[in-house]
Amino acid sequence: MESRKETRGLWGIAQLTVRSLILGAVGSAVITASSMYIALRMGALPWPTIFVAVLSMTVLKLLGNTTLKEISIAQTAMSAGAMVAGGMAFTLPGLWMVGAWSGPQVLAEHWWEVLTIALAGMILGALLTWWLRPKYIEQSTSPYPIGKAAAQTLITGDQGGKKSQLLFGAMGFSAVFTYLRDRLGLIPAALSSRWFTARQMEVGVMISPMALGIGYLIGPLATGVWFLGAVLAYLLIVPVGPAVGLLASPAAAAAFKNTLGLGLMVGTGVGIVVAFLLNLVQNLSKKGNAAQSGGQTEKTAAPAKGGIGIRTLQIGGVLIAYGFSLVAGVPPLAAVLLVGGVFVATAMAATITGETGINPMEIFGIIILLAIRAMMPVSTTAAFLIAACVAIACGYAGDILNDYKSGFILKTNPKAQFVSELVGGLVGTVVATVAMFALITRFGGVGTEYLPAPQAKAVTQMVHGLGDPVVFGSAVAVGALLYLARVPAMTLGIGMYLPFAISFTVFLGGLTRLVYERVKPGATTNGEVVASGLFGGEGIVGVTIAIVSMLTGA
Repeated sequence: MESRKETRGLWGIAQLTVRSLILGAVGSAVITASSMYIALRMGALPWPTIFVAVLSMTVLKLLGNTTLKEISIAQTAMSAGAMVAGGMAFTLPGLWMVGAWSGPQVLAEHWWEVLTIALAGMILGALLTWWLRPKYIEQSTSPYPIGKAAAQTLITGDQGGKKSQLLFGAMGFSAVFTYLRDRLGLIPAALSSRWFTARQMEVGVMISPMALGIGYLIGPLATGVWFLGAVLAYLLIVPVGPAVGLLASPAAAAAFKNTLGLGLMVGTGVGIVVAFLLNLVQNLSKKGNAAQSGGQTEKTAAPAKGGIGIRTLQIGGVLIAYGFSLVAGVPPLAAVLLVGGVFVATAMAATITGETGINPMEIFGIIILLAIRAMMPVSTTAAFLIAACVAIACGYAGDILNDYKSGFILKTNPKAQFVSELVGGLVGTVVATVAMFALITRFGGVGTEYLPAPQAKAVTQMVHGLGDPVVFGSAVAVGALLYLARVPAMTLGIGMYLPFAISFTVFLGGLTRLVYERVKPGATTNGEVVASGLFGGEGIVGVTIAIVSMLTGA
């Protein structure tokens, strides 16, 4: 495949082709809409990188005369909008939860606020990540496991078409299943036990290919901890707490488990910050010792050459993002602090994403929001917009760096990837805005059993109060310590927030992976492709039904 002669592409950038951008833009629209549905419904958003790698390879191979580099560029654009959708879904639904936004005219009244704050986050994430790329991709030994897996998928998939068959077969099954369940009502959304219902215990199992796929991709350890959080919340705290007199009522027990779960999630973010600072101090200490001993310190990578006025473009882009945040309604001084906070948050997101493949974007949004609120008062709406901007920038940066890692392995032109990220990101930002309003309008709100949006609940609680400060503070400390001990405390907190039925089905997906890897240890990648198809098919059909319902008033 790589024998195709490489020519100068669009705007004189090698490898950047018209069809890769068109395919990437169309794919970004589809993946972004699907990701919004997944994030609101499941409270989780697995990286779409492997999914779009296989999709890009399949389509471009059908078109013929392609290369792995062109596929990499299309893949980069396709995945760009997914984490923009995640940043929105994990923060902005809180505006509905607190009653700040409501009614059938919410789209007409507030679409521009969402679009402009999302554009600000997307632009900041893209520009700051380009600045970080030499250090984190070319110099750093951070593995960026998702990016590595995507590159390996393309290299392996270039040798045969089995993965494409698995991907589209799983997507087709999941799409038909979702249509039968959500549109025709022939399949129940969940199953529950009368025994648990009689005892006022919200225990059941969600009937969802997407939940199984997400659980498989996350793996048995994280899903096991996730399910442990659900068990502790719904089988211990809520029923037992009031029964033995430790908690006043089931409502108090629910508030307690929510505060506990939120504290664990925020504590994970605190742990990330602590680990980042400790690592920074350690590196500075090593450089200082090397300088004192006469040794050479590590050279900082020079800015990428070949672009006229790159620094000017970066500064201009930051100013444009600042302007968008003002248009969205963020006060001028808060917007300055927001831009500075995004610089810090994206560096932390780059570190944790590179080391673990996990990017808790909404936690970074909460941390920066709390820092800004400590310096000046901001309104409820502005608080949510600030958290959203940070979350979008961090999520977008994590996606770009994974793509840069994959491209670095495949020797793809990073400038071509940067342009494709901007194209896919712009398309994704518009689509994510429409999809969020469509889904929340169709289901009559958010924070419900059907659209639980647990991360947005966490942001909401931080905006309106911490609940019991002792419980919250203790949970933050425990969450930070667990993270430093490499225990996934964030998934434990998510398990306490999400409905039990979702957590149980996700756990079944992780358990399936454990069994499958024992039976066929060499077929892990095939399982990941099938899992990607399962959550992709349900996500695409789910958001399509929502948009049609919004447009028709059904």
